[in-house]
Amino acid sequence: MKKILVTGANGQLGSELKVLAAQNAQFEWVFTDREELDLTDLKGLEARLTDIHPQIILNCAAHTAVDRAETEYDLSDVLNHQCVAILAQWSAAHAAKLIHISTDYVFDGTSAVALTEEAAVAPINVYGKTKLAGEQACLRENPEAIIIRTSWVYSTFGANFVKTMSRLMQERDSLNVVNDQIGSPTYAADLAKAIVSILNAGFWKCGIYHFSNEGEISWFEFAQAIQEIGGFDCAVSGIPSSAYPTPAQRPSYSLLDKSKIKQVYGVAVPDWRESLAQCMDLLRIEAN
Repeated sequence: MKKILVTGANGQLGSELKVLAAQNAQFEWVFTDREELDLTDLKGLEARLTDIHPQIILNCAAHTAVDRAETEYDLSDVLNHQCVAILAQWSAAHAAKLIHISTDYVFDGTSAVALTEEAAVAPINVYGKTKLAGEQACLRENPEAIIIRTSWVYSTFGANFVKTMSRLMQERDSLNVVNDQIGSPTYAADLAKAIVSILNAGFWKCGIYHFSNEGEISWFEFAQAIQEIGGFDCAVSGIPSSAYPTPAQRPSYSLLDKSKIKQVYGVAVPDWRESLAQCMDLLRIEAN
């Protein structure tokens, strides 16, 4: 039985993988968060990996606070880059498979077409820069690794745009949401299923893959859909990013092209609205 180590187990993706683990008992799952495996302890990380000795590593951990990363460069670099290099080194030395999760923020946002895995990278904030450094270290130290870039992740777990909007729409009469940042949301449950389908594929094709839900929308359109599906009595208006300045600049266009993961692994990529409705149904059930 192959042992799978999941880092960042209490995050959105890690939590969704826990749900799927019960249905995939052909693997021995080891879920770790900071308490069980401190990725900031770079000196002790290799020894801890040897203690656990997984055959597969799913690195779902990251410093994802995009605005805080602007003033927390060191922590962001340790979690998004330096520890990834050690995970990749260890996995290569011990013939372990590695899937590392990355982000659409490695792009500068100037494209007008969906971004393939070969598109030029040029991150415009600290989060994106440290995640790109992590990708580069991952492939340098373990060329057999798989990297999956994703975007706008949400789920029933943790803090995210869907849960925040749902709460605010019940507290306020109106909301302004940026309408000039284009991409596609990712339901973490769908990404978790994609990862498990790769693990169960029976073959391993290394490299970079893109995964998000199908569709091309703005954050404003995403918020509109949350309002409609939730039946919230709140007016949602679109505003330009310039009217809502943030410490970290965001790419204005980061839609991911999912052709490769569909062709290579036959991964199903649901439409964003269908997945959003599923997630909000679960949140409604939990609330009651």
